[in-house]
Amino acid sequence: MRILLVEDSIDIADAIETRLARDGHALTVVSDGLEGGEYALSGDFDVILLDINLPGQDGFAVLRSLRNTGIATPVLVMTARNQVADKVSLLDLGADDYIVKPFELAELSARVRALARRGMGKSSPQLQIDGLRMDIGMRTASLDDQPLDLGKREYDLLECLAVNAPNTVNKDQIVVKLFGLDDTGTPNAVELLVSRLRRKLEGSSVEIYTQRGAGYLLRRCHT
Repeated sequence: MRILLVEDSIDIADAIETRLARDGHALTVVSDGLEGGEYALSGDFDVILLDINLPGQDGFAVLRSLRNTGIATPVLVMTARNQVADKVSLLDLGADDYIVKPFELAELSARVRALARRGMGKSSPQLQIDGLRMDIGMRTASLDDQPLDLGKREYDLLECLAVNAPNTVNKDQIVVKLFGLDDTGTPNAVELLVSRLRRKLEGSSVEIYTQRGAGYLLRRCHT
C-alpha cells in the first residue's frame, strides 16, 4: 500500500515510517504542508496521513484543498488537538478518520488498514485491458494468465498507464508519479522504464504507444 505521510516532526515521522514499512507499506514522507498538498494532488496514494500543525500550510488548508479539487483518497488526520469542535471541523472538511497525539503505533497501523479497506470499497481494485490483468490492492500483474515479473517502478508505470487508459499520460506526470521530487527522476529514466516494459509486453494483446509530443498511453494492439 502506498502512503503519503505529511509530518514535520522528524522523530514522529521516523517512528511512523519504520512501523508502517515493517507492515509492508511504501511511504513517501514530506514535512511541509504546501509540499504535502502537491504530492497528494500529483501522486497516487492509497492513504494520506496528515498532521495539522505544519509549516507552509496547515493541515486544515491542505485537507480543504484536496477535497475541493476532488481528491477522494482516504485521509487520516493526526492531531494534538483534543477538542470536539476541532474534530468536527476536520470531519466536515472531509477527513475520513483522526487520531490524537500521542498515540500507539499499533493503533495507527490498524486505522490505516481500516481506511485502506474502506477505500477499496469505493472502486474495484482490479484492472483488465485485454490479456493484461492488474490487482491494485496486491500490486500484482498478469499477462494472458501468466504472472508478470515487474520491478517496483515498472509496476508503478504500468499501473499509471492502465488507470488512465485510453488517455495519454505525459512524461512530467509520470516522473512525479514514479520519482516524486527525486533528482533521479528524469524523462530519460521514464524512457528506459517504458523500453523495459515494452519488452515484457511483447507478443501480447496490449502495447505502450508513444504519442509524440504528448506522452504514453496503454492500448490494445492494432492489428
